[in-house]
Amino acid sequence: MRHEKGARLLELARLMAASAEGVTLDEITERMSVGRRTAERMRDAVRDLFPAMEEVEEGISKRFRIPGGLDGLFQVPTAEEMTALSAAAEMMDRQGSGARAAALRSLEQKVLSATRAAARRRLAPDLEALLQAEAVAVQAGPRPFEDDRVLAAVREALKSLSTIRFRYEGGSQPGRTREVTPYGILFGRSNYLVAEEWGAGTGPRNWRLDRIQDVEITGRAGGKPESFSLQAYADESFGIYQDDTHDVVLRILPHGADDARRWRFHARQKLEEQADGGVIVRFRSSGMRELAWHLFTWQDKAQVIEPQALKDMMAAELEIATRTHVRF
Repeated sequence: MRHEKGARLLELARLMAASAEGVTLDEITERMSVGRRTAERMRDAVRDLFPAMEEVEEGISKRFRIPGGLDGLFQVPTAEEMTALSAAAEMMDRQGSGARAAALRSLEQKVLSATRAAARRRLAPDLEALLQAEAVAVQAGPRPFEDDRVLAAVREALKSLSTIRFRYEGGSQPGRTREVTPYGILFGRSNYLVAEEWGAGTGPRNWRLDRIQDVEITGRAGGKPESFSLQAYADESFGIYQDDTHDVVLRILPHGADDARRWRFHARQKLEEQADGGVIVRFRSSGMRELAWHLFTWQDKAQVIEPQALKDMMAAELEIATRTHVRF
């Protein structure tokens, strides 16, 4: 028990040292999953252990940080942490995300090189055992496109709040040169730049990274609106496609209810238990085509209650598949 408490205090100290702004008591409560009084006691205990901890006034609240960081003695990685880092790099590499896989492997080398030799020797046997015992299973599907030059240019534009110009081999006018204000990047089965075409005033749209050519940073001021949240934008859709938004109601039959309780259809979904053992799933989303494709994997376990547009989409997809594969 004492060891566990010590580990929790060290975890909080790392949290304070990792943030330049510091953390509030509310953030400590949330990150450490404790009550406010416990958070206060943990903060005081960290102050006793690390006298360099600072209190920073922020309005009516305070932030707490350890500005000088922690000594390497307290930062030795575990075999589990290094295995997770290695597995994440391997998964990205196999999925086609070579640029981000390389960044993770570079981080892995930096962590190991900053670890003292004695700690590395103790770590090596466990790390080797876990790496040999764990593998990444990659599902079939499109490999996302990652071009180092495109990603580097987009990221530089995001950091410098500049517009970018490129030739876009997609949309209704393939090959047309576009200038856009970048809002962010969505990584998934395909990778997309979320950006608004400069001067159009039409709001953000998705631009496939594999269709962006000859990208350049213009230097023209172009930052996203302060009110824009990339996560909220992504949550509006089932998958990537952004189109008309619908209130979706799905009925999961009793023999699929256990799977539904463990499944996330949407970030803001609501589940309602039914008397017959089934589950009703409700959420508001766009991307009906991707949702239709996904629902086919549920076979006879799911029924679409609303919207009619989703029912029509599934019927149309079935008709296409029937024409293509069923011989009369």
